[in-house]
Amino acid sequence: MSQTIGALETTRDFQYHEAVATARKSKRQALAEKAWRQMYGFFWLHRDEHLAVVRELGLTPGHMKALFVLELDEPRPMGALAEGLACDASTVTWLVDSLEERGIVERRPLPTDRRVKTVVLTPLGAKTKAELVERLYEPPQALLDLDVKELEALDHALEVLPSEGP
Repeated sequence: MSQTIGALETTRDFQYHEAVATARKSKRQALAEKAWRQMYGFFWLHRDEHLAVVRELGLTPGHMKALFVLELDEPRPMGALAEGLACDASTVTWLVDSLEERGIVERRPLPTDRRVKTVVLTPLGAKTKAELVERLYEPPQALLDLDVKELEALDHALEVLPSEGP
């Protein structure tokens, strides 16, 4: 049995269809989704450039994530690091071992409970993190190719959004 609703024909086996979903969305919702897809797509398009920077510094994506949540003078318990990276303790142990071998982080006992190990960036780690962040924040050529008015409009639109970076 089929039924025609507007330009869409439905049947018993009718599958979810994007046209139906779009019709139910407000203009604001549809525009927000389109903008998000464009931002995400632009970032995804440049992922290989970001990964190349990470590799040039002798790091893995996991190392990068760990550097982003660690600070020079703020020891972080290994368990909290695992939680912050959304991974298990064995993965954090491997990440910290490899970063510690390179002198980028060091383990320290928690002063109030010496059984708990914390991780902190070393001065070399802070320097590595700063270089990584600086290089990741270099704008891709496609942004540099925009004219000043387009960049100002983009900046104005994005500055009202919450943002957090490393």
